[in-house]
Amino acid sequence: MREKEWGVWQKRSWREYALAVAEFAAGLEVLGLGRGDIVILIGDNRPEWLIAELAIQCLGGIALGLYQDAPADEVAYIFELSEARLVVAEDQEQVDKMLEIRESVPALQHVVYHDPKGLASYQTAGLQPFEAIRESGRQGRADEALLGELDERIAAIAPDDACLIATTSGTTGRPKLAVLSHKNLLAMAHNLGLADSKHESDEFVSFLPLAWMGEQMMAVASALLFGFAVNFPEEPDTVQNDIREIGPHLIFSPPRVWENMAASVRVKIMETTRFKRFLYEKLFPVGLRMADTRFQGREPSAGLRLQYFLATRLLFNPLKDRLGFSRVRSASTGGAALGPDTFRFFHALGVNLKQIYGQTEIAGISCIHRDGSIDFDSVGAPIAETEIRIAEDGEILSRSPAVFLGYYRNEEATAETINEGWLHSGDAGYFDDANRLVVIDRLKDVMRLAGGTQFSPQFLENKLKFSPYVKEAVVLGRDRDFVAAIVCIDADIVGRWAESRLVTYTTYQDLSAKDVVYKLIREEIREINETLPEPTRIRRFALLYKELDADDGELTRTRKVRRSTVWERYKGLVEELYTTAGEVNLEVQIQYQDGSLREMRGAIRLQDV
Repeated sequence: MREKEWGVWQKRSWREYALAVAEFAAGLEVLGLGRGDIVILIGDNRPEWLIAELAIQCLGGIALGLYQDAPADEVAYIFELSEARLVVAEDQEQVDKMLEIRESVPALQHVVYHDPKGLASYQTAGLQPFEAIRESGRQGRADEALLGELDERIAAIAPDDACLIATTSGTTGRPKLAVLSHKNLLAMAHNLGLADSKHESDEFVSFLPLAWMGEQMMAVASALLFGFAVNFPEEPDTVQNDIREIGPHLIFSPPRVWENMAASVRVKIMETTRFKRFLYEKLFPVGLRMADTRFQGREPSAGLRLQYFLATRLLFNPLKDRLGFSRVRSASTGGAALGPDTFRFFHALGVNLKQIYGQTEIAGISCIHRDGSIDFDSVGAPIAETEIRIAEDGEILSRSPAVFLGYYRNEEATAETINEGWLHSGDAGYFDDANRLVVIDRLKDVMRLAGGTQFSPQFLENKLKFSPYVKEAVVLGRDRDFVAAIVCIDADIVGRWAESRLVTYTTYQDLSAKDVVYKLIREEIREINETLPEPTRIRRFALLYKELDADDGELTRTRKVRRSTVWERYKGLVEELYTTAGEVNLEVQIQYQDGSLREMRGAIRLQDV
């Protein structure tokens, strides 16, 4: 692994990695932790997270990762449920969060941190630096003795032992705790590798939350099985530059990351020189034609191949280099559906982007596109050892060695999710003529208009979010006469667009209410509507005066919309969208990350498309 510190990549060999795990495991044992104990980890992506995770697993314990932006009350809920006695918290921000909830969770005895900045004056019982735990584990013993002890610990572990608890996204309320075994994770990594090869010489950059199952799938399970290097950026703000320096061979990100990258490219093209903009406008359609030809399984003509060769040299290679994709061999997306426009964008650049489908409860993956059989309607075919069938009501059911052990302390939810070995996904789908799985939407989210037309709100939302000016969208229409949408603009991109036209504004609320911004978004929706069947076109919309936020319960930590929360929270706005009203006064309570509350109010215009 590597971590960038002070502008320099510091590397750690597999032997050094193993020694750090051995020392930390022994140090945890000194504190009385061992088999069956749950240890919580929270913070940004750092080597210490992986070292701590493997150390507790070597003792027969279970690691439980939390998102670094999780508010204190959500963290307290997880602690109460898991009864964890120790947490590895990255820095002062996370330590403060732990100390805040400590009185309400008496089981918490030890808080271990690995970034000491700002913590020198803290005098709290049970608060210790990461290196102190390692030192107590070493106790003057030689490296070989520690590594031998590590081998003995691993030999005592059974494949079916629980090793990881992953929080579900919780789109309908509190997250559930999915328990996974060593076998679950390694079977998944092995079978994913058969469908999408990984090599010891590969490089991977870990920048997405390690609490997310997708990052566990790559940075932990696949990295251990195939032996590739995991790289940690210096700071969240330096991720793009650090990716460019490493030039990873493997990229796995949820749709929001791919959507943001595509939007970023399009915005920078708008702001670049006239010559570069001319090149993009002339050559990018060549990439789209090549991508569409390949999607259709046709052989490109000699003329198209020549044009694409020139476009690659002049435009696509420089663009990929700027994105850090110059060496990417395996690029994939999962966690939610990726819009077809974003898919076409990256394939036009020459990035072989594939869709992955799965759930936390199946260790992250059950299907993936294969080379030569990539399309943007399906999520590919099942990986090895995975069976998928469609239930009578259209629900996708899966069975494989990667299906989880169950939800921690929630037998009722486990029984609802696993029935006779089959995992109930809650997603609606079907197999196409090529035996590839097509996921429609969440079973409970598929909507039907009053006239009987069925549609997927997620599909329409993805179409909207392909616009660089749209950050988030919630599509409405269940049992209504037409489809409507609540849209959140991208403040950064729309702000730059407004400034370039000498439009002044003060706040997000002020910007989202501007006439020119409404006109801009209306034109974007009109273009999108041209690609949609007549009954499912968006007829009316409103620009929300705030972004949807996980701290307000409107999004999950993986940025999935909690529809029921949004509908309930903005009930007045939803109802008025289906009247002839031109404006609605809205008042909501917003919550900051520190837990403080503020009332927000204002008029929101309702616009016909």
